[in-house]
Amino acid sequence: MFVLDLVYLITNSIKQINMKKIKIYYWIITGIFAAFMLFSAIPDIMVVPDAVTMVSTGLGYPKYIIPFLGVAKLLGVIAILVPGFNRLKEWAYAGLFFDLIGATYSAISKEGFQLPILFMVLPIGFLFLSYYLWHKKNSL
Repeated sequence: MFVLDLVYLITNSIKQINMKKIKIYYWIITGIFAAFMLFSAIPDIMVVPDAVTMVSTGLGYPKYIIPFLGVAKLLGVIAILVPGFNRLKEWAYAGLFFDLIGATYSAISKEGFQLPILFMVLPIGFLFLSYYLWHKKNSL
């Protein structure tokens, strides 16, 4: 009986350590990703001239879409940071994914493949990693 109790305690301890690691990794990765998206949303919401030039002149989108995209990104960031609301969080991850992929596609379509576009691998990678860790954290 003692051996079974010991095995149970060790197994439970390992699960708790893994759970803590996953939660720590999730919040670090999600924090970095949320900061990236937030720092790209604020200039859009404030309609900063550089953001307007890049989106309207550079990519050819209408100027009225800029604050809308900024607010949508901000709401997505809030949704992925607030605990709970799993369905809303799924939608937020999807919306942020479409934002990043759309921006990448637009830049490649307008200017062709340029070396700076490889930077987009980072936020897209953080998005996927955050999403994966969120599901991993919820399954424990």
